[in-house]
Amino acid sequence: MAIIHAEGSRTFGWALAHHWPEYLIEAWGLGLFMISAGVFGTLLEYPGSPVHQAIGDATTRRVLMGVAMGLTAVGIIYSPWGQRSGAHLNPAVTLTFWRLGKVRGADALFYVLAQFAGGMLGVVLVAQIIGHAFADPPVRFVVTTPGEAGWRAALIAEFFISALLMFCVLTISNANRWARLTGLAAGALVTAYITLEAPVSGMSMNPARSFASAAPADVRHDLWIYFVAPPLGML
Repeated sequence: MAIIHAEGSRTFGWALAHHWPEYLIEAWGLGLFMISAGVFGTLLEYPGSPVHQAIGDATTRRVLMGVAMGLTAVGIIYSPWGQRSGAHLNPAVTLTFWRLGKVRGADALFYVLAQFAGGMLGVVLVAQIIGHAFADPPVRFVVTTPGEAGWRAALIAEFFISALLMFCVLTISNANRWARLTGLAAGALVTAYITLEAPVSGMSMNPARSFASAAPADVRHDLWIYFVAPPLGML
């Protein structure tokens, strides 16, 4: 999943001049993911939505949300653009690949900046188009927050789901027979996590994804969980 290899020393200017398309793709990828999350989150959870009214069971709605986001992730990963950048879409993923020597430091920095910018732009775009149905509770910018079990449970859950995701990505991508299925495995985990784990932590695994929702929602409490647990879990 890491297309830009860490071979030799390059300046920030060289990296920006040569790899700016990959940075823009990372911004596009997480932005598209957040647009999908916003649209489907509003359709399924906004009380005035006909989809929400037709599907009264919260678990069923969560399963559908998981399927929608899993398919979104798979579509981005296997798209020509996603294949070009490696479709990290997540600072924790980029940090891990940098730690493994698969991405240069300059490229990792610009990837992370692009992911934060793209995620924010995606949320802002949905807010401008959908309005209060997306911005007001219960959807509230699809913000990720700890569930009833509290911040400790959310911290532990985010750590372990992030660790399992990276374990699967590294294991499958390094097996020649199964490498092409890495994106499908990642999408399946996203679906399963949203279905089963979301009530505990909101299912983030991604500092940029959580920040993109928390900033416009003005939710600062417990945001640190999503900056700490996913990177540590993946590392």
